[in-house]
Amino acid sequence: MKPIVREYVNEEQLKMDVTKLKAGDVKKEDIYVLTHDDQRTGRLAEAADTNTIGMKEMELSSAVGNMFNSQGDELRTKLEDMGFSEAESENLEEDLDDGKILLMVTNHDNVENFIF
Repeated sequence: MKPIVREYVNEEQLKMDVTKLKAGDVKKEDIYVLTHDDQRTGRLAEAADTNTIGMKEMELSSAVGNMFNSQGDELRTKLEDMGFSEAESENLEEDLDDGKILLMVTNHDNVENFIF
């Protein structure tokens, strides 16, 4: 099942929503953040206490292939490995190009509708 995704331009709002998700019993293991820049993604994931899309979320062939891909190709591959279609991944990657932050929740059971 593909994750629920929400786009942000404000890092503080993202952190507040992550806090709300965790208060609603969404586990850290189910919360991911992604930006166009790996360093920014890592910094935000650490600050908001979330995950990044890494080897365990990706197929081995995708992870190895990403070593030779452009940043845009790598992001689209990560999104597709998370469950998004090729078209959805392209649209989301364009949003990342515009500086947006993606917050994704993989387990929908405890997600409150007012956040997403």
